[in-house]
Amino acid sequence: MIIFFAVVLTIYSLVNIYLFYKGYNALPSLKMNRLVYGLVFFILAAVFIAAKFLESRHSSVITDVLNIIGGFWMAFMLYGFMFFILSDILLLILKITRLIEGKGVPEYRKLAFFVTAGLSFIFIAVGFINAIIPVTKEYNITINKKTEGIKSLRVAAVSDIHLGSVIRKRSMNVLSGILHEIKPDVIFLLGDIVDGEMGPVLRDDLLQYFKPPSSTDGLYAITGNHEFIGGGQRTIPYIESKGIRVLKDEMITLPGGIQVLGRIDRDSFRFYRKERLPLDELMKSADTARPVILLDHQPFHLNESAAAGVDLQLSGHTHNGQMWPLNHITSRIYELSYGYLKKGNTHFIVSSGYGLWGPRVRSGSHSEVLLINITFKDDGQ
Repeated sequence: MIIFFAVVLTIYSLVNIYLFYKGYNALPSLKMNRLVYGLVFFILAAVFIAAKFLESRHSSVITDVLNIIGGFWMAFMLYGFMFFILSDILLLILKITRLIEGKGVPEYRKLAFFVTAGLSFIFIAVGFINAIIPVTKEYNITINKKTEGIKSLRVAAVSDIHLGSVIRKRSMNVLSGILHEIKPDVIFLLGDIVDGEMGPVLRDDLLQYFKPPSSTDGLYAITGNHEFIGGGQRTIPYIESKGIRVLKDEMITLPGGIQVLGRIDRDSFRFYRKERLPLDELMKSADTARPVILLDHQPFHLNESAAAGVDLQLSGHTHNGQMWPLNHITSRIYELSYGYLKKGNTHFIVSSGYGLWGPRVRSGSHSEVLLINITFKDDGQ
């Protein structure tokens, strides 16, 4: 973890130094007022880290505001860095081909600065709208397994809420409204219900605003990596205190003999040195002649689920990259970074999540709630 944070902090610092000098060299007015420019830039660059540090000691509206400002700065870091790099590459080509030289270089840098700022603003603004207006993503699947009198199941699944400084009361009210509209038979929360530090959550008891409909088959959750980042001994009891059954390497059976397995997140080992049960061990309690639904926060090792006889796996975690072009990176890390995949007889669905981490920006994905309509057919009939 120390090495990880050292690498992240180094990259974070280098990107900010690069952005600082791009602005400094592009606009003469910034050179003339370098002290003010340097101070303002340093504050913006440091605000996210400062917010996390202060939040860990005392959560308040001030730390919430700092987290929001710092998040937007991180979004600008991504797009500012990306567009400035492209402008530098273009400038190099223009210099080599002698299409630009002398006094044309400062004018180009000034133009590149304003184009970068404008494009970054557009990406961040569109991403902000995507983040605050969630959508319902619907899937229709068929499981060729017998049940006891149940022909269909209407499942609502929500991953990566990330309750904390950014995702608060309004977001929970909107989520509750969506769930009331779609009227599910059962609701699954797929991990990362809280963002990390519990201070912002406990300060206003944010989970009290989650008021889902009284579904016939209940409300169940699993842990995500952020439940352990926030301290599993605090986050999990808090979630359970709201009447949410957290499945920790265990199975429950819904009406009709539909089996639901909930796995502890794989990062429990990283934070607590506690290994979760192997999937084969967990499947020993299941009857594979009946439908088996697996809830696993991180969508790794899909072949393992398919080989074990799982019929449907629901996951989140990836945020589908959250901000373009990071979705292209997550699509290379995970066999299924977002959407639907079928391997053998196993259906896999990965959600981009309802909330977010860091910037309240979703330029590469939408905030979403999953609605999965499952039809059961005995032996394909």
